[in-house]
Amino acid sequence: MSLSERQKQIVINSFLKVEPIAPAAATIFYDKLFEYDPSLKPLFKNNLNDQGKMLMSALKVAVNSLHNLDRLVPVLQEMAIKHVSYGVKCDDYTPVGNALIYTLKQGLGGDFNSELKEAWAITYKIMATVMRQAAYPDFNPDTYKNTKHYNH
Repeated sequence: MSLSERQKQIVINSFLKVEPIAPAAATIFYDKLFEYDPSLKPLFKNNLNDQGKMLMSALKVAVNSLHNLDRLVPVLQEMAIKHVSYGVKCDDYTPVGNALIYTLKQGLGGDFNSELKEAWAITYKIMATVMRQAAYPDFNPDTYKNTKHYNH
């Protein structure tokens, strides 16, 4: 799975529109994440405003590295290993991705279309796969099936 140059560019361009509303976007993200899976809330020990800043900062690094994924991979791997110590499980990446897509749709409004949704979905899937492989040695993206149920 890979991103085309066009997909990389529209993800980058869309994130530039999200950055000015970063605090609101982070609030939308965490509200939706906890709606999808309330069991994740105890994993977040920090103030959610601070957590939101870290989220947006991590997304900015990822988006700015789309043209050089080799630089991004070690950052994602390190982040994933830290997340295990916080109690993050392999299945937890699913509601995070869904909350991210929801947040982008809300934050970008009419600028969020099916092409952009697909580009972000691929971007997140690449990131989540790298992170899952680093954090869970038995993870195989070709055979993995999330069995957890979420609120929708």
